[in-house]
Amino acid sequence: MVDIHCHILPGIDDGSDTWDTTAKMCQMAVRDGITHIVATPHCDGHYEYDRAHFTDMLATLSEVSGGRLTFSIGCDFHLSGRNVEAAMEDPRPFALGDSQYIMVEFDHHGIPSNAADLLRAILSRGMVPIITHPERNAFLMKNLDVVQKFIGMGCLSQVTANAFTGFWGPKSKKAAEKLLQKKAIHIVATDAHDLNLRPPILTEARRRIVELAGADTAEALVTHNPAAVVAGQSVAV
Repeated sequence: MVDIHCHILPGIDDGSDTWDTTAKMCQMAVRDGITHIVATPHCDGHYEYDRAHFTDMLATLSEVSGGRLTFSIGCDFHLSGRNVEAAMEDPRPFALGDSQYIMVEFDHHGIPSNAADLLRAILSRGMVPIITHPERNAFLMKNLDVVQKFIGMGCLSQVTANAFTGFWGPKSKKAAEKLLQKKAIHIVATDAHDLNLRPPILTEARRRIVELAGADTAEALVTHNPAAVVAGQSVAV
């Protein structure tokens, strides 16, 4: 399996706090069957996003994983006017690896009134926005048709694995299941931050998706589609 959303780099945002925690998160991911992780530190007004430094950290990340995982760099790109302006100048520092994909995060409470325009701007630069955890956004979970509208524009959607197991509450779980039913999920990722509350685990969600939509869909969401994103290949919208 491939995890394209993980706060595994230590001491830089609200994810892993130390290299020891990171090493244990790697061990947990390996046991779960994950083979590749995209490190996605926050890129917002709270944390400094230093692409070059974070890329350099991947070598140590590989070492602490014992060489049992491969890694690439991306970011949790907050959809704000300032960020989009920077991405319009050069989107490459915000992309998942060297691909055309960019992880786009909304505030948990709502979305900007000009969200569609901002997403179109990103699309106009040849990038494909991946809307992260819409099932956890207070507005989107009640307006799933907006998620489908963004998909119709050319975006992808990524749901958090433990939304399917109820960690984020019944409303998020219901929203995730409805998005699955509507075929409006392209990728399931861990959005892992630690070892306990938000661990790098995909198998529990995969089992639930198998129950709801079948094994082929489950494998597409946790393996084939995220692997295509990492490789810069197209994913059917």
